[in-house]
Amino acid sequence: MDNRRLILLLVFSFSLIMLWDAWQKQGQPQLAKTTATAASTTAPAGVVPTPTLPGAGAGAVPAAVPATATVTAAGTAKAQIKTDLYVADISAQGGDITRLELVRHPDTEDKSKHFVLFDNGGKHIYVAQSGVIGDGLPNHKTEWKLPAGEQVLKDGEKQLEVRLEASTASGSKVVKTYVFHRGSYQIDVRHEGATAGAHAYYQITRDGKPAEQQGSSMMMGVTTFTGPAVYTDAEKYQKVEFADILKNKAKFAQKADNGWVAMVQHYFVSAWLPGASTAREFYMRKVGEDLYSAGVILPVGPDGKSAVSLYAGPQEQTNLEKIAPGLDLVVDYGWLTVIAAPLFWVLGAIHKLVGNWGWAIIGLTILLKLMFFPLSAASYKSMAKMRVLTPKLVKLKEAYGDDKQRLNQEMMALYKKEKVNPLGGCLPVLVQIPVFIALYWVLLGTVEMRNAPWLGWITDLSVKDPFYVLPLIMGATMFIQTKLNPTPPDPIQAKVMLFMPIMFTGMFLFFPAGLVLYWTVNNILSIAQQWQITRLVEAGEKK
Repeated sequence: MDNRRLILLLVFSFSLIMLWDAWQKQGQPQLAKTTATAASTTAPAGVVPTPTLPGAGAGAVPAAVPATATVTAAGTAKAQIKTDLYVADISAQGGDITRLELVRHPDTEDKSKHFVLFDNGGKHIYVAQSGVIGDGLPNHKTEWKLPAGEQVLKDGEKQLEVRLEASTASGSKVVKTYVFHRGSYQIDVRHEGATAGAHAYYQITRDGKPAEQQGSSMMMGVTTFTGPAVYTDAEKYQKVEFADILKNKAKFAQKADNGWVAMVQHYFVSAWLPGASTAREFYMRKVGEDLYSAGVILPVGPDGKSAVSLYAGPQEQTNLEKIAPGLDLVVDYGWLTVIAAPLFWVLGAIHKLVGNWGWAIIGLTILLKLMFFPLSAASYKSMAKMRVLTPKLVKLKEAYGDDKQRLNQEMMALYKKEKVNPLGGCLPVLVQIPVFIALYWVLLGTVEMRNAPWLGWITDLSVKDPFYVLPLIMGATMFIQTKLNPTPPDPIQAKVMLFMPIMFTGMFLFFPAGLVLYWTVNNILSIAQQWQITRLVEAGEKK
């Protein structure tokens, strides 16, 4: 098998893997059409004493949200909150955050609008809910009294407190307070006035629909994870599929004195982050038609207070790792994390110097090329020698074309005599494939690349080139490389190799512009290196 066949095999195998993965995911049952089993309502027992939760018997999760088009009924009173990062709606029913717009992140489809994370039935049902557990204590179905007037974080203010009240059966008051901080995607949530020894719960309720995907990712059969996740120091990061919750097969840490629970989607995440060294119990349940809750139960302190931090925002890795242990793991690079994570670190370091992600990608490409320069040089020397041997290989084929065994023997003898490794030219490709896939995951999964411009018409490196200029340039560089490579003695193989640039150009038309930029710059550097080495080898052969 020569190097061209190996390259074709690698490309074909990679395509099959991606297509198989996409078929597997597309073939999963529609969650919205399947009913929950009775067993899916049983809550785990653990470090937190099993409480009686609102609307359910002992040992059950918070009451199921009605299976309606929206979580909060139309016409329910709400308070709108405006900060430097958020436009939020807090509903009187439950005192929950039912809508959350991220002011600094434009919508995926309409760039003139803000991206909506929490949603009460626009594109998704996705809300942050909380309450106190016990008879007559307010929960996420209770009517809460909202503050009067406009709730705006004014210039010069560092934080905004939004105070809600609800009555208990005994006539006392429970106060729920949201604290929004300037420049922070963390929202403090406090309950005061609860009965000592009671429990509070904090949950995120979301439909099972996947988050919006970039078109380029779907072309490769790649879908990013959407669903709940739990992290503890002992069990580390555990993702849970909605389908596993539905089948009562979800596996995750249920009790600990540390950790958090989150709802993860493409580019963004929401997470309840309890304080350290506090006993807690995690749960996940189906609560309605294609509706799921993931939450945490915490004991109320002797003073009747409970406090938790809610993170709701972009998956910015440098910030997430400072907020809570393991929170940066929500950025999912797939099975090549061991390569992708260092790549992003280097990419981020270059970005700090140049201030532009496009130039950072070019800088990373140059660094990678320098790192693998000796390997590439050896490979290109082997390819240059193969190019010189092509006329002799053609003669061998003419002489022994009818005897495949003899032809292979003569070719191997020629390779041995000329000290040429026919597979030597494959090494640059073999090295680039894992780097290529890892960088694809970096560009697909990091929110820093979302809407990141380079220059001119490239205004978003995470999506395809709108005018297909970069893919066409990349195709031209591949064609030049093909001409620099040895011509296969087999006419059919020669035609296939000439067709490869066309095939790759068609694929790259829908890839993220940042990835095409990397591949194009890498090709240009490879052409320069290969041309110089080929010129020197051919000049030496003529002597």
